[in-house]
Amino acid sequence: MSTVRSPATPLRPLKGVRILSLALNLPGPAALMRCRAMGAVCVKLEPPPHPGAGSSGDPMAVYQRGAYDTLHQGVKLLVADLKTDKGRALLQRELAKADVLITSFRPSVLPKLGLDWKLLHKAYPQLSMVAIEGAPGARADEPGHDLTYMAENDLVTGLELPASLFADMGGSLVVSEAILQLRLQQLQKGKGARLQVALSEAAAYLGLPRAWGLTAADAAVGGGHAGYRVYPCKDGRVAMAALEPHFAASLLQAAGLQNGNFQSLFTPAAHAAIAAFVAGKTRRQLDALALAKDIPLHTLKPA
Repeated sequence: MSTVRSPATPLRPLKGVRILSLALNLPGPAALMRCRAMGAVCVKLEPPPHPGAGSSGDPMAVYQRGAYDTLHQGVKLLVADLKTDKGRALLQRELAKADVLITSFRPSVLPKLGLDWKLLHKAYPQLSMVAIEGAPGARADEPGHDLTYMAENDLVTGLELPASLFADMGGSLVVSEAILQLRLQQLQKGKGARLQVALSEAAAYLGLPRAWGLTAADAAVGGGHAGYRVYPCKDGRVAMAALEPHFAASLLQAAGLQNGNFQSLFTPAAHAAIAAFVAGKTRRQLDALALAKDIPLHTLKPA
């Protein structure tokens, strides 16, 4: 007999799994947050804080304390200077208890910290490891950050910064997916394994629609379709997403363009007509229109 779970009672596939993280900044802690939500016991070793830099050795605790606190809710935080015997001893004690280790050091640094995979696997055969890196292969030791990985995948389109840290957050999803894969490996074969997650590859995955041309300026979801654009309205903006033919037909009817069809929405005349229609409406009127005419849209404050 199957059990139906409501959204309020999520599955916890990592219940009983202990994850040790040495990863700082955003991707590692964000992955840890997701794993904790899936039932994992999460422990993080941080370096000692720099003098005058607060109570944590994680840079995020300095430049965005609120985000740091959210990411680490329910995470056991320990301090270990891995350059000292005492710190390395604490690390070894935690490794002995862990099922999965997350790191975010450059590959050349790992052996210096006693985290060479061959040695780890020999000492702790049950342990799995996820190594977060900036780029794959020979580029793994190159310096980089979310912005550079976004840029190399054509996701920085002007002089403004992207609206979010997509490479870091995409990377955190890949890390949590890798941990689930490793857990299956542990259950099936009784031993740990190692996976690498490159943030540049996470950015590349998020950028696939752009690489495929789906978001080109003349494409349907790149601005070519008059029903899929952001328009100014009387007191703000509206993100219009009337893409599919039945949604587009509802928008055309609402805008008084009964003679139009799906293909006509790619014409300059349709763009001008819908822009004029929306410009004369308030956000409240557009919200009401969405409900009355079944048009997918979302109103926004002025830019």
